[in-house]
Amino acid sequence: MPKAYTTSRDRGKKRFGGLESRLGYAFNDYGDLERALTHSSVRKKSDDNFHYERLEFLGDRVLGLTIADMLHHAFPSANEGELSLRLNALVKGNTLADISDELNLHEFIRTGGDLKELTGKRMRSVRADVLEALIASIYLDGGIEAATAFVRRFWGPRLNAAGAARRDSKTELQEWAHASRLGTPKYSEKDRSGPDHDPLFTVGVEVAGLAEARGTGRSKRQAEQAAARALLLREGVWSHEEEHV
Repeated sequence: MPKAYTTSRDRGKKRFGGLESRLGYAFNDYGDLERALTHSSVRKKSDDNFHYERLEFLGDRVLGLTIADMLHHAFPSANEGELSLRLNALVKGNTLADISDELNLHEFIRTGGDLKELTGKRMRSVRADVLEALIASIYLDGGIEAATAFVRRFWGPRLNAAGAARRDSKTELQEWAHASRLGTPKYSEKDRSGPDHDPLFTVGVEVAGLAEARGTGRSKRQAEQAAARALLLREGVWSHEEEHV
C-alpha cells in the first residue's frame, strides 16, 4: 500500500480550517496567513521578517479603501466631513480589536515569551494589528473581491452605528457653544491624584451661562473629553442612548 504524504496545504487546513470557517474564506495558500498571525517577538534573528508588520501596512490600506467605498455608496448625501468621521470610527483600533475578538483571533496568534496575555486590554492593539494583516493575507490570496467580501461581512453591520459620525466631545462642545453664541468652553484642572506613573486627573469645563461639568481621566486630555461629554449629555446635545451604541 503506497505511503500517504502530508502536504503543506493539508497541514494548513488542519491548523487553520476552524479559522477559515469563521472568516468565510478558504485559502489557496497558507503562507501569508501564517505570517499574518505571527508576532515579531517570535523572530529568532534580527533579519527574520516572518511576522505581520508588513502585511499590517497593506491591510490597513485595503481596509481603508473598502470602507471608503462602502460609505460612499451607503451615504450619498453625506459630506466629506461626515464620511471622514464615519471612516475613522470604523477603522480605529477599538473597532478592529472588537472584530478580532469576535473571530477569537488570539487562539491562532503566535508570539514569543514576552506576549502571553493576548486577551488582555493591553494587547488590544496587537489583536487589531493582526486583523489588518489578516485582511492583507486574504487580499494577496484571493484578490480585492475576496478582501472586500470579508470586510463587508464584518464591518457592514457596523456601518450605520448611531455614534459613528459623532465628533469627539471637545470638538462637538466647542462647535455647539459657538453656534449657541456661548463663547469658547474653558477647561481647568481641579484635582490630580494617584502615583506619578498612573495619575488620575479631574478637569472642569465652563460655558457661559451654564453650570460647570467635570470629568476624570488618566490624562488631562481624557479628563477634558470626559468633562465635555458630561456637559453635552447634561444639556441634551447628546443622548445617553447614543453613548451605549
